[in-house]
Amino acid sequence: MRIAVFASGSGSNAEAIIQATKKGTLDAEVALVVTDKPGAKVVERAQSYGIDVFAFSPKDYNGKAAFEQDIVSKLKKYDISFLVLAGYMRLVGETLLEGYEGRMVNIHPSLLPSFPGLDAIGQAFEAKVKITGVTIHYVDSGMDSGPIIAQESVRIEENDTIETLRQKVQAIEHTLYPETLQQLFTSKEHN
Repeated sequence: MRIAVFASGSGSNAEAIIQATKKGTLDAEVALVVTDKPGAKVVERAQSYGIDVFAFSPKDYNGKAAFEQDIVSKLKKYDISFLVLAGYMRLVGETLLEGYEGRMVNIHPSLLPSFPGLDAIGQAFEAKVKITGVTIHYVDSGMDSGPIIAQESVRIEENDTIETLRQKVQAIEHTLYPETLQQLFTSKEHN
């Protein structure tokens, strides 16, 4: 399975996925990393593993359809069969959805449908809920609204800070995402 990982920031989830492919616990090849932030740390992380990066600035394009068309042609060039969103901070548009619907997943740092959108960890912390977590879901045209594939909860303790909570959520993300992808890819092979 040749996959592309999409990220906009530090790329810690992208790196966890890459490491799982290198260890053999995720039977896939990260053939391309796509980012909408050319200066993001994910670029450096991907390059340190010898993975090609397509970095673009949305402002250089005449709208979402234009840069997504560019992404789709790169995905075809790299023979990508599955898209893994790992901190990609853009809503996916019709151009990408059309070509990869049902073959595109996202990770979100909350128990959806609670706390969709930006800063889900901060939203949960501010709401003073006792439990938050991680959700892996298929991507659709909404914001964090696609069918849920897997979830794992994280307890928010009295002494947690926003930073300790972020660390606990990321620790879950870094194991749950590669494991869930492996289950998905294994079940797709048998379909």
